[in-house]
Amino acid sequence: MITVSVDLGERSYPIHIGPDLIGRTELFAPHITGASVMIVTNTTVEPLYGAKLRAALAPLGKDVSTVVLPDGESHKHWETLNRIFDGLLESRADRKTTLIALGGGVIGDMTGFAAACYMRGVPFIQVPTTLLSQVDSSVGGKTGINHPLGKNMIGAFYQPLAVVADIGALGTLPERELAAGMAEVIKTAVIADAEFFEWIEANMDALNRCDEGALAHAVKRCCEIKASVVAADEREGGLRAILNFGHTFGHAIEAGLGYGQWLHGEAVGCGMAMAADLSVRTGRLDEAARRRLVAVVAAARLPVRAPQLGDDRYIELMKVDKKAEAGRIKFVLLERIGQPCVTGVPADMLRATLAASV
Repeated sequence: MITVSVDLGERSYPIHIGPDLIGRTELFAPHITGASVMIVTNTTVEPLYGAKLRAALAPLGKDVSTVVLPDGESHKHWETLNRIFDGLLESRADRKTTLIALGGGVIGDMTGFAAACYMRGVPFIQVPTTLLSQVDSSVGGKTGINHPLGKNMIGAFYQPLAVVADIGALGTLPERELAAGMAEVIKTAVIADAEFFEWIEANMDALNRCDEGALAHAVKRCCEIKASVVAADEREGGLRAILNFGHTFGHAIEAGLGYGQWLHGEAVGCGMAMAADLSVRTGRLDEAARRRLVAVVAAARLPVRAPQLGDDRYIELMKVDKKAEAGRIKFVLLERIGQPCVTGVPADMLRATLAASV
């Protein structure tokens, strides 16, 4: 097992990475001080890991309940969130009740948001079971739900007490979900570590085969990078915005098609190809680097051609973005692999990228 620390003073927490961690009682015991625990999971993950987690919690002598939500991005909204609150209230949960998010990014985001809101804040633990959630969404304290007009526009910054990333869980992922997680692995390397990007290029076959050693290294490096960015800018006042490379385009794709039509990672993968094109058009990135990035995205079995939504619709959706200021869209672009920047762009260049990307 490898442990990476997120250094946030009194809100610091460990990220445990390794195989067979869901069943290890000692990883959960230090963080559960109240009399009750509520596991929040979904219909796909519950049959795979629900019993294993409950068995790990049993020696603690806590009152353990489980809320099972429908699976998928299309359910990341108020109505589903209220099912968590219903479970908490029906079980008479108090301020020391610990929530445990067992699942992918949707479960983690919604459970964290519920924990931030219930009684104005209760403790929670992340147990991410997808590659995307292990390398990205479970780390950093971003929680929330979608709105029909914008992805993740309703939420809170709220840090977990711990993250338990069981690499073994990745072996049960469908190929499409594994590929979606690779988008965030690639993104993390592209914005922060050129050597890590080269490692991904060289090891893509192993990653696609779900090689446990390769995946463990990728998760560890991504968590190290994200932990350092979050420690420097917890609430996205500046530096943390670089973690959204590919996301301005990607979120527009998700909202424009309807949440769940493309997986988040698929939209981000395509969004990175679009952002690389825009980086070249604005005179920042060289064409050879763009081709390398697009080749890696394609090798990860992710789309590199955007759906046809229409230029005006893309622009309308991208204006509903957390980086936007006074209605002006800001993009995370690349100066080179490993060096991002956050900037506005001329409208004609943006439209040229949109025209070239579909």
